[in-house]
Amino acid sequence: MDKFSAFGKNISSAFNSTVSPFAQRSSQYIKEQLGQADDKTQLPPEYIELEKRVDALKLVHQNLLNVTNQYSNEAYDYPPNIRESFTDLGKSISEKVSLLSHASNTAEAQAAFTAPPSTKPQPKTFNHAIARASLTSSQLLAQSSASGSTNTSEDPLAAALERYALAEEKVGEARLAQDHAIQARFLAGWSTTLNTNIQFATKARRAVENSRLILDSTKAAKKSQLHGRGQNPDDESALSEEARAEIEAKEDDFVSQVEEAQGVMKNVLDTPEPLRNLADLIAAQLEYHKRAYEILQELAPEIDQLQVEQESNYRKSREGA
Repeated sequence: MDKFSAFGKNISSAFNSTVSPFAQRSSQYIKEQLGQADDKTQLPPEYIELEKRVDALKLVHQNLLNVTNQYSNEAYDYPPNIRESFTDLGKSISEKVSLLSHASNTAEAQAAFTAPPSTKPQPKTFNHAIARASLTSSQLLAQSSASGSTNTSEDPLAAALERYALAEEKVGEARLAQDHAIQARFLAGWSTTLNTNIQFATKARRAVENSRLILDSTKAAKKSQLHGRGQNPDDESALSEEARAEIEAKEDDFVSQVEEAQGVMKNVLDTPEPLRNLADLIAAQLEYHKRAYEILQELAPEIDQLQVEQESNYRKSREGA
């Protein structure tokens, strides 16, 4: 154990015999890890406070981005148990309704459902999935009628499902618009802050640590030289003019690096960009929910009217019986 301790104490001399800054930093770092560094230059309280705040800001960005990155995944709310084919995703609901309105028989209606896509496949969102399921259900009811008609107006539930399908498609499109806005105005901004601005602060802090290690390594080397000559290693007056000048140069560099890092960290903490991005996130969500409310608010009275008419017809039929 004594041999190992002696090795730890002598490792500084081995590294400091070279002019390599990396060797100096490595030597001091190893000594500190082994608990053999006599002195360690302290950082200013203001600097330490800024470090804590930047670390907190970094965690805030990581935490929220871990969740909100889902907005980059179109199918984040798509039901995992749904199995839709290429044909199901071929045309939009509005396109299919338009084709169905011109169908005069079941065969033509089926052709409308299996028509090749005019553009890219339809989105895989929860609202679009509801829309497709509703339209398919609407046609099943219409085609199962005694007349075999494809006209959904003959069946109140079929008519309601068709209108619901069109509305849900609009809600799905509003959700996609929300996602695109969040990607552009929030995710891009917070990613830049995390990967660029905070990284600048991290780089500046690393420069401070490197400068401190070199300063403390230099001080330790000069004390070791005094000790080797049988002089008091804590007596700075015993240092040569050249040694004192070297230490002062390292101290000046350390102070300069600390001041620069503090400036960088303050800029990162004071920038209004993250809060502006958060406001944009909320605005996009608000616009989506507002649009969804408007679409469903317009649909609800129509469905209510179909329900009232069906109940009225049902009562009349019962009275007649």
